[in-house]
Parts: sequence; C-alpha cells; structure tokens
Amino acid sequence: MRAHTVTLVDTTAWLFGGCDDKESSRDVFCFDTEIMQWTRPDTTGETPPPSRAHTATLVNRNIVVYGGGQGSLYYSSTYVLDTTTRRWSRPLVTGTRPPARRAHTAVHYQGKIYVFGGGTGMAALGDLWTLDVSDIAKVHWQSLEPSGPTPNARGYHTANVIGNVMIVIGGSDGTSSFDDIWCLNLDTLRWTKLPIDKPHRRLSHSSTQVGSYLFIFGGHDGDRYAQNLLLFNLATLTFEEWGTLGKAPRARGYHVTLLADGRLFLFGGYDGAKQFDEVHLLDAPPAYFPQVTHFDLKIPE
Repeated sequence: MRAHTVTLVDTTAWLFGGCDDKESSRDVFCFDTEIMQWTRPDTTGETPPPSRAHTATLVNRNIVVYGGGQGSLYYSSTYVLDTTTRRWSRPLVTGTRPPARRAHTAVHYQGKIYVFGGGTGMAALGDLWTLDVSDIAKVHWQSLEPSGPTPNARGYHTANVIGNVMIVIGGSDGTSSFDDIWCLNLDTLRWTKLPIDKPHRRLSHSSTQVGSYLFIFGGHDGDRYAQNLLLFNLATLTFEEWGTLGKAPRARGYHVTLLADGRLFLFGGYDGAKQFDEVHLLDAPPAYFPQVTHFDLKIPE
C-alpha cells in the first residue's frame, strides 16, 4: 500500500485509503500498537470514495479526510470519521472551497486545519488555506495570504506543527525535487526559509516529531529512493544522521510513520517497483530523545 494515511487515536492507528498497482482503496483498517494486531472495523455512514494522496487530520477523536483522488480524478471533498461511533459523515461546508488536490499537507492548530500545497494533475500548488473545525458538523474554508518570501509550489512534502510553527520539508513541483525547509508562524502568518548547511532533497518521505527532533525517513531524492534516517534537530536547526540497530526497512517513499509510546511505526510504502504492506518498528527511548512536546523554535528573521 502507498499514498495512504495512518492516524493515531490513543493506541490505535487508523489506516484509510491508499493504492496499489491496480486501484485505490476506500477501506479502513485499525492497528493496535500495543498488541501489534490488525482489525477491520465496521463503519457506517457516507464513506469517502477510493482515494490516495489525501490527508487525514485528527481533531479530538474525529479523523478529517480532505482531498486526494484516484486515477485522473482529484477531490475537494471533506469527510469526517468519528472513531468512537465509527460513523462517516460529510460536514456542512461554508466559504470558498480550495481547488481539488492531492499530495498536499494538513495540520491542526487551535481549531483550524492548515492545508498547504499539493497538485491538481496539471500543476503544483503553493496556496495556503484554513478549514475551521471548531464545530466539526459545520466547517468553514478560508484562503490565507501569508507575508514574507513564500515557498515554491509543491506536493509530496511534509508538514509538522511544533509549538506555533508549521515546518515544511522538501517536496516536488513535478520537475524538481526540493531540499529546502520553510517555517510558517501560525500566529503571524509569516513564512521564513531556514538556512541549512547540508540540505537533503526529499519527496514522498515521512517526518515525525520525536522529542526535540524530527525523524525523517526515506522518500525520493530526485535520483533514487532513500533508506537512511535523518534527524532534524529542532533546537539547533541542523541535520544529524544517526546509526540504527536491527534490520532497517528497504528504501521507499509514499509510506507513513507515527510515534506511539516511544516507538516509531512505519506503514507500507513503495520503492518504484515493489509495494510494501508490512509494519516496521524503531525504538526511540526517552533516555536518548526526551519527549519534549512543546517548546519555542528560534526561527531566524
């Protein structure tokens, strides 16, 4: 499976969608990160169509699925999965909707989902939108115009929220692979490009916060799929490359990683020839990576 989403709710990872060589999926699976077991929950309501390269953002115990597509189709629709009742619904949507897209990012901050970039099938996008989800049954779109220099249009990048900052890493516009890192202050809506001494080109990688680091695994560097694990130090704003023990996953992109109880889980992916459906696990002991969940980033002006 590739281009799927996996969203952690308590100790359960909820997988939705994705594709293989033949078709896209609309299935939901649950992985218990404590007993390492897959189940397929029975869901009700209005299920989204088969989709890949969508986003699935956790809001309380609801998973908000936006965008994505299959084949030549691109979606602009929003669906909500209540993980308590296991019921899908389509909220009432107000405001001007963004263009349909996939390969974008979506992060949750103070009652709003920030959607950045992606692609329409014809061109990469560099726009920024918010979806107000303070009332999950009635959501509202708004287009934003941040200040400062802006990132190039891109898709298959990553975005993480650290404090009040959204950090965007890499991506591609369909022609070039990017090695830049951008920070958006979500309070002032100002972009800043970080000066990076030793940048790494990446698209379709994953980026997960582990303490004061972002763990960046895999992806494509413009020439080949990568297998190495990069650590971006959020205190020094520099890359570090650490060795790991055990058998590392094969090079891949279009996978998902998430942190659960001090362990980094990796789901699926694709290496250009082979689809992966396995789960890999990397222990990230708090003794090595203190579980700092909030601190102020010192972003250069």
